[in-house]
Amino acid sequence: MPKFNSLFKLGTSALVISLASVLAVSSSSSLQAQDADDNATIEEIENLNSGQMGEQVTVRGEVNEVEPGVSFEIAEDGFLQGSEVLVLNVSGNNLPATTDEDVNLQVTGELGEFVYADVNELYDLDLDPDFYVDYETRPVIFAESITLSPSLDRVTESPDNFYNQELALEGEVGEIKNNMAFTINDDEILGEDDILVINAAGEPMPEEDEYVVVTGMLRPFIAAEFERDYDLTWDLDIQRELEAEYSEKPVLVVDRVAPTAEEEGLFE
Repeated sequence: MPKFNSLFKLGTSALVISLASVLAVSSSSSLQAQDADDNATIEEIENLNSGQMGEQVTVRGEVNEVEPGVSFEIAEDGFLQGSEVLVLNVSGNNLPATTDEDVNLQVTGELGEFVYADVNELYDLDLDPDFYVDYETRPVIFAESITLSPSLDRVTESPDNFYNQELALEGEVGEIKNNMAFTINDDEILGEDDILVINAAGEPMPEEDEYVVVTGMLRPFIAAEFERDYDLTWDLDIQRELEAEYSEKPVLVVDRVAPTAEEEGLFE
């Protein structure tokens, strides 16, 4: 099956599922904005049954084209005992675009069972039946939101490709700067791929070394603009430190902070 297109020529990445009130997992996360019990690894959801359809899921992974502009597969070995899951874009929005390659996607929507006649009628999509013969009665995600989810190193290497776009970034909390700012990274040590996160939405703050997914708008850090736009009341020393270290670098202004699974190798 052809790749979705050059914008979504994706490398293999971990796929994380968020199931509302379905799966019981460890609740050791300090985050309170989203219930930690909503998170599950692929291994924990392999045996979902039909009674659990209709739940909200959030996935990130490799994307392959099915019907251009309408549907695609999002793939991760072992997901729901299959190699890929069909995604239908019912958000009413076009798929996010970027000039950067090797960018994965995050999809949030309702998990269901694909029945061509029912889906076509319910969502008025006018689907081409030739594309969906192999998907009948298989799982499908009715995507209500679709967000670019590049790796952290991709963002730091080519930030111009992502500025002023909504992104979902996955990583480990590095350093808590103050009660509104922290860094995330995809390694165990701090380095050039660290990205500053501004918690302007007032989400409960994570702790250092916590694995999180942060969703928000990527902007270059220009202190005067941030103070103007977000009414920041920072300590002068912190303000100077951030300006010196992150001026003109990519910063994610988040509207959502969520814990994610901490399986070894998840962010490779």
